[in-house]
Amino acid sequence: MTEIAEYVDGLPNICGNESWIDELLKHRPAEVFKPSSPIAFDQIRSACAIALHMHQPLIPAGGGDLASAEIISNLQYMMENQHIGDNHNAPVFHWCYKRMGEFIPQLMQEGKEPRVMLEYSGTLFHGLRKMGLDDVFDALKTITCHPEYRRAVEWLGCPWGHAVAPSTPSQDFRLHVKAWQQHFAGIFGSEALERVRGFSPSEMALPNHPDVAYAYIKTLKDCGYLWLLVQEHTVERPENGWGPELKHLPHRLVCRNSAGESVAIIAIVKTQGSDTKLVAQMQPYYEAKSLSRWELAGRRVPPLVTQIADGENGGVMMNEFPPKFLEVVREASGSDTPLMNATEYLEFLFGLGIKESDLPELQPIHQKKIWDRFQPGDGPEKLAQTIEALKKEDHRFHMEGGSWTNDISWVRGYENVLGPMEEASVAFNAKAIEAGVSPAEPRYRKALFHLLTAQTSCYRYWGQGLWTDYGRELCRRTLSILQHDF
Repeated sequence: MTEIAEYVDGLPNICGNESWIDELLKHRPAEVFKPSSPIAFDQIRSACAIALHMHQPLIPAGGGDLASAEIISNLQYMMENQHIGDNHNAPVFHWCYKRMGEFIPQLMQEGKEPRVMLEYSGTLFHGLRKMGLDDVFDALKTITCHPEYRRAVEWLGCPWGHAVAPSTPSQDFRLHVKAWQQHFAGIFGSEALERVRGFSPSEMALPNHPDVAYAYIKTLKDCGYLWLLVQEHTVERPENGWGPELKHLPHRLVCRNSAGESVAIIAIVKTQGSDTKLVAQMQPYYEAKSLSRWELAGRRVPPLVTQIADGENGGVMMNEFPPKFLEVVREASGSDTPLMNATEYLEFLFGLGIKESDLPELQPIHQKKIWDRFQPGDGPEKLAQTIEALKKEDHRFHMEGGSWTNDISWVRGYENVLGPMEEASVAFNAKAIEAGVSPAEPRYRKALFHLLTAQTSCYRYWGQGLWTDYGRELCRRTLSILQHDF
């Protein structure tokens, strides 16, 4: 199959190849990790999986004047201003982005079986490339594309601009998902994209409004994803509204909407909160070592303990993770508690004859309260009334989704960013999408690049001040492009 370019007209290749991607994913192989995995699944007791989340936003900070400053990586800003705050960490961050490309070959040459799941935002990829840090890409390509190493590495898809699903318009979220797939294929090639089966959501945020959650999962399914990483506190069991019981087994996340439609995806549950120590100290391995096989669909199967953390943030990730990862891989390889990646695990599980329909069911948090009073199919107006009534009765009830920072609302207090963001989104949909402009046109790509960059969670996550100014400025630029070029 012909490959696509990483850059077009100086911008990352984030649109215009939609039908190429659809064709590619339609004809991909059913299994990608199991055929080359030496793990004796019938003999192991348990397994563990770790994922590293890597992200840097793009910011209008390449110059003194906000309105004309070049859009650069936050990492570049850190590199150039190492005297401010924690910016002295920038060179270590650079190493964090490429070091798996060193650890994996080293361990495999020792005869060990390392495993890691990687998730890099599109804004990080573009920022690294713009900085000329090609060494990062060379290291990652070795472990992603080399037949000897690639069984150890599973890439997870994510929204291109690190957008938070509950507060990003559904049609835009779909654009983020598709943009990441094209950008990734441009960097690593079509074969590497065929192997991407799992999705890692920014901030682990799961929408819980029935219509938003349905649209979210529908997007993931339409884009070829088989499974989704979910945080245990963002989901509930439909029969009683409690959290998942067998957290270390895969589940089925089922989302129903107000029109009565339903969609389901496999959910891999990440337990506990957003503590980087969990991965830095390889906690999932030690928890998995204490477990034996669990019952699923009449069979005894090994549980999979799964964790994700920022791959570069904090002293423990920067300093403690490398020696601990090497130590655990050396100890776990060939043992009855190996490291596995989630798709590899699922391929073995389904190889036993277990089906997706056998998995226990989950739904987004707080939805049981809705379904107790509302019949799917009764329409969006009745749903809105039901939600309002529930909010009045219980101040803890909310429809803003759940994420791993449950103390931070993605919506409240950020109206001055959400306003311009909404405006940019509406304008893009009217002038680019509904007007039928081809995604292959340079003006479409330029407007989309600015829209997706503006929807990065950092512009809401870091409170009021400079970051919200950055967010508003990127929205202004998006609107300006839509006014002048369309």
